[in-house]
Amino acid sequence: MSQHLVFLALGLGNGAVFGALALALVLTYRSSGVINFATGSIALLGAYVYAFLRDGQLLVLIPGLPRTLDLGTQLGLVPAMVIAVAATALLGLVLYLLVFRPLRNAPPVAKAVASLGVSLVITALIAVRMGTTAVAVEPIFATDLWTVGAVRVPADRVYLAVTVLVLAVGLAAAFRFTRFGLVTRAAAESEKGAYLSGVSPDRVAAYNWVISSGIAGLAGILIAPIVPLIPVSYTLFIVPALAAAILSRFQWVFWAVPAGLAIGMLQSEAQYLQTSVSWMPKSGVPELVPLALILLVLVVRARPLPGRGAVIVQTLGRAPRPRRLLLPTVLPAVVAALAVVLLTDQWRNGLISTFIFGVIALSVVVVTGFAGQVSVAQLPLAGTAAFLLAPIADRFGVPFPIAPVLAALGAVVIGVVIGLPALRIRGLTVAVVTLALAFALEALWFRNTALVGADGLTVPSPTLFGLDLGVGAGAAFPRVQFGLLCLVVLAIVAVGVARLRTSRLGSQMLAIRANERAAAAAGVDVVRVKLVAFALGAFIAGIGGALLAYKFGTVTFDPYTAILGLTFFGAVYLAGITSVSGGLLAGVTAVSGIFYTLVHDLLGTGLWYEVIAATLLVLTVIVNPEGIVGPAHALLERRRLRRTAEPLVDPAAAPADQPESPEPEVPAPAADLGEPLLTVRDLTVRYGGVVAVDGFSLDVPRGSIVGLIGPNGAGKTTAIDAISGFAVASGSVSLGGHSLDGLRPHQRIRAGLGRTFQAIELYGDLSVRENVVVGLTARARSHRQAQERLAETLDTLGLTALADRPAGELSQGQRQLVSIARALVGNPQVLLLDEPAGGLDTAESHWLGERLRDLRAAGVTILMVEHDMSLVLSLCDQITVLDFGTVIASGPPETIRTHPRVVEAYLGSAHAEEVSA
Repeated sequence: MSQHLVFLALGLGNGAVFGALALALVLTYRSSGVINFATGSIALLGAYVYAFLRDGQLLVLIPGLPRTLDLGTQLGLVPAMVIAVAATALLGLVLYLLVFRPLRNAPPVAKAVASLGVSLVITALIAVRMGTTAVAVEPIFATDLWTVGAVRVPADRVYLAVTVLVLAVGLAAAFRFTRFGLVTRAAAESEKGAYLSGVSPDRVAAYNWVISSGIAGLAGILIAPIVPLIPVSYTLFIVPALAAAILSRFQWVFWAVPAGLAIGMLQSEAQYLQTSVSWMPKSGVPELVPLALILLVLVVRARPLPGRGAVIVQTLGRAPRPRRLLLPTVLPAVVAALAVVLLTDQWRNGLISTFIFGVIALSVVVVTGFAGQVSVAQLPLAGTAAFLLAPIADRFGVPFPIAPVLAALGAVVIGVVIGLPALRIRGLTVAVVTLALAFALEALWFRNTALVGADGLTVPSPTLFGLDLGVGAGAAFPRVQFGLLCLVVLAIVAVGVARLRTSRLGSQMLAIRANERAAAAAGVDVVRVKLVAFALGAFIAGIGGALLAYKFGTVTFDPYTAILGLTFFGAVYLAGITSVSGGLLAGVTAVSGIFYTLVHDLLGTGLWYEVIAATLLVLTVIVNPEGIVGPAHALLERRRLRRTAEPLVDPAAAPADQPESPEPEVPAPAADLGEPLLTVRDLTVRYGGVVAVDGFSLDVPRGSIVGLIGPNGAGKTTAIDAISGFAVASGSVSLGGHSLDGLRPHQRIRAGLGRTFQAIELYGDLSVRENVVVGLTARARSHRQAQERLAETLDTLGLTALADRPAGELSQGQRQLVSIARALVGNPQVLLLDEPAGGLDTAESHWLGERLRDLRAAGVTILMVEHDMSLVLSLCDQITVLDFGTVIASGPPETIRTHPRVVEAYLGSAHAEEVSA
């Protein structure tokens, strides 16, 4: 037992640093919505500045200046610490003003990538200027050993933990009881509300960045005497620090520190157990601790990071649709093949690396660019295939090309496991989970000498029909044959990913990326498509990893680490993460790729290449969030639209001779509306103690239009959500006599419901045609039928001329029509419309009514929530009225028009008495 206590105490030091960094992460996220991956690098900088100040030197990272300036005297502990903390705090202010303030309205992934770029700049600058030799730092706290019974506790760990705890208590009190803390919480809750209260969210965020960066610098200083001070050491702290921040929900300032202490202690105990317990793995157990805690909080509890009340949130970026593939594939492939044959060895080696990293980059395009799942584990997944390839090809003698395919399929298994958390969480939290999984994978497998040996694993050279396709060795390295093999694989993968973008599956992925709820309402199986995206991405990454293993001949952990995976994700984002061309460009700019070879050969930049690339990454995120290829795609799209431009006439606009305010038509009395097609019985929805819908029952006759009306907050949309499966409810829903109870939203859509949303929720990056196709993919029996149904739907709603325009460029009326088309194209039995006339003027609303009458005449049954009473009374065969979640009236329009309880609900009791009189 005493040994366990000793190791738990030893973990206090690292745990205190994890807690301090988690504290910094919480502050930056609460104030600016940034998960700051640069927190560890800021801590590293603070430690270096402090160490050199104690030695009488001022550290200078600016290129072209001396590395250090002699101060003439060694500074004491307190002045050195104050100056170092002040330097990191000032750095935090500069970073916010120059980098993160311009990104305040950017998507969270862009902010995270920018912080990743900042981290790479700082770490690379320190490596270039200072080297990688460890810097010794004198102890800050007493290094005595306290003896408690049979347990000997290191005093410095305890002092460090107490110091960070006191810091956390002070900050928590300040944020709890001061006006600054109040306005910080207010700005995090709602930036609009902060502006209305006279508070500047920008200023609040700047102050918090100063505080958080100072805390990170202090953490780096305090741990410097315990952990060797080298550039790569502190970057490894980010995963346990993220775990501690997640345990504190990125909200609770104080609890981030106890969470960090617990993680540090558990990791230390795990370190002891893996060396003392025979059946436990001998590597990687401590790295499982933060992973397990992250999964416990995010996945088991299904609690994402708290949202922030930002004023504007942009999207990830457009995913351009390839128009033709033959010429863009053949011409570059021929040029690349000639380059492989004609270039010298060094340049050919760089070109081969470009081909391989281009393949791996395309896996990032599939998972993140298309499906919107932010996975930073694609490079470690490539390593999985590489480590599998060695025994498959060497030990079991499986020939090429079967061996790399099997290895890639093995990577698919790991990729699906990595993707499982994305079924319950989304957004940037997926990136945190995949990063933790990548760290655990690296520690448990890649670095485990018991599995891979001290010298790595040997991969035999590939041969096909007696032809040696290997990379060669010595003077024959690298061989042309291997270069051509990598080029062929890259071309196949690139064409496959391009075809994926134009396929139904690709449209479903983009729909999920844009809006999961709208995708489910269109009949997309979100769970299946996410897993398919992770599987496809893992397979592509696995193929790239196998090629990289063939190139090196020996598989070691070095090319596949989690940190390099994070860096590689940033490189793909820099190039253009949403397009095939961006993936290919990422291969060109990758370290050891052809551009790297060019720059290194001509300029001799060495490690400066990483500094320059990281700086460009930050600048690109700020000024061009769609990556380097974004402007080229935008230019091509504008040229294409100019060539095919037609007058952009709103199909919902009234003819010129139509009166501005047309008189509403009164529907003909419906003597027999037929048997109910949609039946709802005793539907009840509760949110905590609030009953939003109470015992709601409804019959929607076949071939009718039924209106569902009521004042704001009556529960209309909630009722529609419950019918379509988006809200948990008791009661029963049946369609055509078949129960829909227990079915998920996409299953109800496939069973015959169609659904639109009050907020429309189109996929702005997709064209009108692609938006509508998403609603067709789940139910089309053949490609021909799909195209016929698509053309018919677009023509019915007057959208044919707009089919190739991005939905984000349409007017409000056109967007409403596209939303209806997406729901209608699947040929639903009942169409659920949630405020289809929202945002339309009187003429547009009248035009929409005509289209809905046409749909009813074609046999479509409609249940419509709408506030436009003129439209409802002129269009609906039957109207049901909700108030406070309860049905207060139901009947034909002429009855509802003068119903006293309806008038009271809308206009008040006095008016109701007047009407009844």
